[in-house]
Amino acid sequence: MLEYLKHVHWPVYLLLILAHLAVQVMLALRMVMRRRPVGETLSWVLIIFGFPVIGPALYVILGELKLGQHRVLRSEKLLTPFRDWLAGLENRFEDDQLRLTTEHKQLAQLGQRAFGLPVLPGNQIELIDNWQAVFEHLISDIDTAQSTCHLEFYIWHLGGEANKVAEALIRASQRGVDCRVLLDAMGSRPFLRSPLANEMREAGVHIQEALAGGLMRVAFVRLDIRLHRKIVVIDGKVAYTGSLNLVDPRYFKKDSGVGQWVDAMVRLQGPTVEPLAITFLSDWFVESSEQLEDLQNNGDASPQPKIAEAAVQILPSGPGHTGGSIEQVLVTAVYAAQKELILTTPYFVPDDSLLMGLASAAERGVKVILIVPKKVDSRLVRYASQAFKGDLLKAGVRIANFGGGLLHTKSVTVDGEFSLFGSLNLDPRSLRVNFEISLAIYNREFTVQLRKLQQEYLDQSELMDLAAWENRPTRQRVAENFARLVGPLL
Repeated sequence: MLEYLKHVHWPVYLLLILAHLAVQVMLALRMVMRRRPVGETLSWVLIIFGFPVIGPALYVILGELKLGQHRVLRSEKLLTPFRDWLAGLENRFEDDQLRLTTEHKQLAQLGQRAFGLPVLPGNQIELIDNWQAVFEHLISDIDTAQSTCHLEFYIWHLGGEANKVAEALIRASQRGVDCRVLLDAMGSRPFLRSPLANEMREAGVHIQEALAGGLMRVAFVRLDIRLHRKIVVIDGKVAYTGSLNLVDPRYFKKDSGVGQWVDAMVRLQGPTVEPLAITFLSDWFVESSEQLEDLQNNGDASPQPKIAEAAVQILPSGPGHTGGSIEQVLVTAVYAAQKELILTTPYFVPDDSLLMGLASAAERGVKVILIVPKKVDSRLVRYASQAFKGDLLKAGVRIANFGGGLLHTKSVTVDGEFSLFGSLNLDPRSLRVNFEISLAIYNREFTVQLRKLQQEYLDQSELMDLAAWENRPTRQRVAENFARLVGPLL
């Protein structure tokens, strides 16, 4: 009987095997033709052929930057008004002398070509280096708001000071302020379904989910594309951005074993507030059903006067921009360093270009220090990150493991003269998949302040030792090297 069944069914089995192989070849060829970074392409090919059924399914779900037809159509409607606004913004400050160095001019030109946004002069930028002060300033600004309060975050977590922000928004809405809150559907899922969110809606606060997905849409939308930006704009005159989600660290991920999250934000006034406001309104328009005309008339994106000396460039990266744009800016900044390069990031999984840039900077005599948390909340990221550190240590890069919690601040300072600051992690997800917001700050005074904060982090860190790293257990080496293979996909 068994022999009979084998003879009956083997043609079906063979057809299934051949069909599966054809799907694998088709998906691998599709990945190759998309001309993604080599490491990412090879990782996907390995997964597609190395894990039958599961590998091809993962590629269909996560392999391409699918935003969905609704978002694409809404984004296309923004193109013409966005170009008109950019032209007016650039012309408004064309006579200003920014007094940038040659290296900074080149970096500013690259940023403008990649994102369409020029460097804007005349800004006041304040570094707020602890979460308590961030909430104090934010609640105070909301309580004095007269027209609009616009907030955009990846995570809003219930508890503590975050609840006080909700209370401030309710008060603002009740006195006639137009309050909009845009939150990532996955990162803020518990909050979006909470009684507090319902109370805010009942008070007139507009709350919109971003990048909502579901199993029914998995073939049309990539579910792990996330809105990772942190933006606040009050009355179109005051703005915040940085790394802090709307969470009270005393309540957030208490059981993860990494300690409290450590963040920093900046508070901005001046011309740069306008492009931050435009970024928020663009994201809101794409995710909502609100009409563009209503946002233009009732929004908070209006020209702001110069009030100080800082020159700042907004860099809003994400799947809608040219592939690799923010990474090009980052790598260019690394190569611009002549004396000192300090970087802080919670997640460090570099690709070849960033890895080579950091190593070559150290080898040509630049003091390169990478500050990362000693513990992170992802085991896979931890192993993948460790796999790259040996190459950097051998090149002379100093790697400091921060022991004061999960260091979440994302910052780069170059020669104490120029800095990058925002929501961007040094990993493939931030660089190529998520929607992020970064600032290029061409101001020595602010960069000195940020460098002092980096030094505070460094003082709470332990430098890695190359000999100790090379003597780590074999099983750890194996885990790290396997994690490195999928590093481009993290």
